[in-house]
Amino acid sequence: MSSNAKKTNPVAQAWLILYNVAMTAGWSVIGIGIVNHFIKHGTNKGLYHQVERQLLFFQTSAILEILHAIVGLVRSNAIFTFLQVFSRVGIVWAVIWPVVEVQDNIGVPMLLIAWTITEIIRYLFYTFILLGITPRFILWLRYTLFIILYPLGVTGETLTIYNSLEPVRESGLYSIRLPNVFNFAVDYHIVLMCTFPIYLIFFPQLYCHMFAQRKKALKGDSSSEKKSN
Repeated sequence: MSSNAKKTNPVAQAWLILYNVAMTAGWSVIGIGIVNHFIKHGTNKGLYHQVERQLLFFQTSAILEILHAIVGLVRSNAIFTFLQVFSRVGIVWAVIWPVVEVQDNIGVPMLLIAWTITEIIRYLFYTFILLGITPRFILWLRYTLFIILYPLGVTGETLTIYNSLEPVRESGLYSIRLPNVFNFAVDYHIVLMCTFPIYLIFFPQLYCHMFAQRKKALKGDSSSEKKSN
């Protein structure tokens, strides 16, 4: 990811700044689209279609963060970045986009709101770091809003997956049935069901880890402020 940028050459530094500014702008456009939709229609129905193209583009663009980690532009762990990015890319491309029945489900606006606010703040935070400044307000938002947004996003994701189960089972979406030339079968309905234990196992761990990060980040900011006074 683009959080812990190394001291690098000007070209790489400029690219990372450009990337984070573009992603901040992109998610801001999605956020404006969400607000406008609710103002005009007062319902979540049709919201996904309102922001679909922007969501698909900018969420997929986050794959570049894996490349950043692999080539060493940032200090982030490439495997962790891969898992984090593809969990969302998977929700978008493998659940919401192909399963039309879930697109107006309440889980989609929940995850959209959580993702959008999180990403705007995250990329803005990274941009400031790359520029060598860290406004206290942005730092506080980065390490505080997750307390609400993370559970909101996870709830939206699991609701979306849950509501996709029946349509996927009935349509056989992405499933490979026997017999076939490869003598291999996959039931996508079961694959989706297997995601629930993963959420159950990893959500508490990651949530607690983020609280530990919050304590460290805000404590460090307080220490820096005291030294400057």
